[in-house]
Amino acid sequence: MMEEHLSDLYGRRFGDSLSFRKTMWKVLCEDFFQAFVPDSSTVLEVGAGYCEFINHIRAARRIALDLNPDTPRHAAPGVFVVTAPSHDAPSIETGSADRAFASNFFEHLSRDAILLTLKEIHRILRPGGQLLILQPNIRYCYRDYWMFFDHVTPLDDRSLGEALHVTGFRLVHLVPRFLPFTTQGRLPNSILLLRAYLRIPLLWRIFGAQSFLVAEATPFDA
Repeated sequence: MMEEHLSDLYGRRFGDSLSFRKTMWKVLCEDFFQAFVPDSSTVLEVGAGYCEFINHIRAARRIALDLNPDTPRHAAPGVFVVTAPSHDAPSIETGSADRAFASNFFEHLSRDAILLTLKEIHRILRPGGQLLILQPNIRYCYRDYWMFFDHVTPLDDRSLGEALHVTGFRLVHLVPRFLPFTTQGRLPNSILLLRAYLRIPLLWRIFGAQSFLVAEATPFDA
């Protein structure tokens, strides 16, 4: 996807739901993701887009990486924005992040770009740092996976796990079915229902079509 088209594409896709999505991500961070992110850490969001995660996660230092020209406009005060490709961000120092996060991102890349991006994230993370991934799982959303024009590579938790392994990561936590595929899906846009959903893992097995993975950066010779 050409850089100059990103603003228009995502504006069309999310423009009517931005207000709800901001509140949704605040709840997701407070009620779920924050448990994986120490308050004292440096956090990098890869493919930050509208900064919905990085704006709401608590951390000592927050970095947003994206090519979208709208990203700096959406970043909250204190969020440092790097405008660069996900596979080549030399302005972010090696070993400078404790956590990295990517949501609904890798399906937009080719297989080669996925591997290069994972290697770049591995470079940026300190040894033992963790990559958190929220990712559509094609095993559970294959009927709708291609509804978005910019989806390129089909991925499930197993194939993404392989990609993590060959780029120096060790999978330490996996939820194959977590959130629904899209906010435009079967569940109504309700914050109260979202809070209830996060507290009842049994519902994840019914409605979940996105995986949640946590992978630890290890030395390549480990």
